[in-house]
Amino acid sequence: MSGKTITRADLAESVFRKVGLSRTESAALVEMVIEEVCNAIVRGETVKLSSFATFQVRDKNERVGRNPKTGEEVPISPRRVMTFKASNVLKQRVLKTHRVRQTGQKIASTA
Repeated sequence: MSGKTITRADLAESVFRKVGLSRTESAALVEMVIEEVCNAIVRGETVKLSSFATFQVRDKNERVGRNPKTGEEVPISPRRVMTFKASNVLKQRVLKTHRVRQTGQKIASTA
């Protein structure tokens, strides 16, 4: 792993360089997109970003878990969780990059 984390500021900078909006407008655009995705997920809607991923909220029922340290059974209360499912396009890009890095080849640009 490279250890690099992409931040909102990085996304805004990328929009600034590639789209040509001002830095302020780019940051506002990134914030608006993230806010819209968050709001949709909170409402329980599925968010599908084609060729990237699907974000979905699932309801999990109450179940019995086990404390790994003591082995004691503990009830786990029902809750809502968000899931992330990568698209096949994204999975293939990750796999292709992994294979290229293992063989030492150059990565061809898809843009």
